Amino acid sequence: MGAFLDKPKMEKHNAHGEGNRLTYGLSSMQGWRVEMEDAHTAVIGLPHGLDPWCFFAVYDGHAGSQVAKYCCGHLLEHITSNPDFQSALEPEPNVESVKTGIRTGFLQIDEHMRSISEKKHGVDRSGSTAVGVMISPGHIYFINCGDSRGLLSRGGAVHFFTQDHKPSNPLEKERIQNAGGSVMIQRVNGSLAVSRALGDFDYKCVHGKGPTEQLVSPEPEVYAIERSEVEDEFIVLACDGIWDVMANEELCNFVRSRLEVTDDLERVCNEIVDTCLYKGSRDNMSVVLICLPGAPKVTAEAVKREAELDKYLESRVEEIIKKQGNEGVPDLVHVMRTLASESIPNLPPGGELASKRSVIEAVYNKLNPYRGDDTVSITRQLLSSHESFFNLNVLICLSVCLCTSVCMSRGKIKFSSAQFGTFNIFNTLEFGPPPPPKKKMFLKMNQGEAICI
Repeated sequence: MGAFLDKPKMEKHNAHGEGNRLTYGLSSMQGWRVEMEDAHTAVIGLPHGLDPWCFFAVYDGHAGSQVAKYCCGHLLEHITSNPDFQSALEPEPNVESVKTGIRTGFLQIDEHMRSISEKKHGVDRSGSTAVGVMISPGHIYFINCGDSRGLLSRGGAVHFFTQDHKPSNPLEKERIQNAGGSVMIQRVNGSLAVSRALGDFDYKCVHGKGPTEQLVSPEPEVYAIERSEVEDEFIVLACDGIWDVMANEELCNFVRSRLEVTDDLERVCNEIVDTCLYKGSRDNMSVVLICLPGAPKVTAEAVKREAELDKYLESRVEEIIKKQGNEGVPDLVHVMRTLASESIPNLPPGGELASKRSVIEAVYNKLNPYRGDDTVSITRQLLSSHESFFNLNVLICLSVCLCTSVCMSRGKIKFSSAQFGTFNIFNTLEFGPPPPPKKKMFLKMNQGEAICI
């Protein structure tokens, strides 16, 4: 599951480049996690005579960063140098053979990492998902192993996206059970949340089973898509820290709107990870954005609309603060909640108000330079409320089918309802110091309900 920090680490690693008639930008951020376990690869012009080809990948490590880091530096070589891949290029690239060569590269690096680990210090227990694209002059090869995801935007819409490898998927579950394992709480043996990954050698030791028949398989799914010079817009590769809070269509719409405002792909990627942080993502976050010849271009109209939106938000923040009068400066939570209740035109699609959090906070800080630590992070307050809700609801759901729960958090009463595995939270949110108690409060179970008296 991983531990969390008191405050998110928002420093970002960025890179960008261009060549072979495409441009790319990337951003990665540690976020709330104690460690940064993501890694990435971006190569324009591949070895072994593949100058017109490109390779990009995102690796989402778990239980350590060793596997993700090793794949970052060595997976591409294992793919391009293996005999299956080499033979696929002669005399001309054969699509199915290229796909076979990519799969072979994954199996080879997985076995190689196991042998290195055993020789040096015993079995390394870390693992990593991998999502990538290998782009040739005629095709885009999407490669996926785990629950990171890649997608292609074509003609103004999501044209293709990879499928997450989750233990609950019927085919994945069948393989796990055939290897003597089980799927509990949507995890392999109740522990690992992905059914395919590189590394994770504790799950790859069933005697009599091949590497692709183990509890966790290192075999990627590889998809070949013929390129469309005119309609292909962009490719997004991202770890689940992004997809946990943004759907495919939301992210595509958000990227498209940003590309109409700026051609700085690092900036676009930074906006993606910041928006996902403010939407509540608690994981490491990495995203690679690859723009193809048909990508949206900056327009004067979109730039003007964006400037007008920022100006409007700045004026509204000032109005909200001044409206408090003698009551003092409201906290940032109050400001965000007030704005969220309003109908604000021209917010970036997919990102909505969360994508403008930095603009709002900058104005708030300017007008309230002495703000205290209690307003440093709205996200942390929201996430703490998530935890309070979840912990109490789990206890109640163990004993009743349908319940209404009440819990105390930061001195305020929190209400939520739950039904076996389905939580409906955030119906009512209250933050701030508690009022003076008027009478003693306690919880009492009554006919399947948790009530506050």
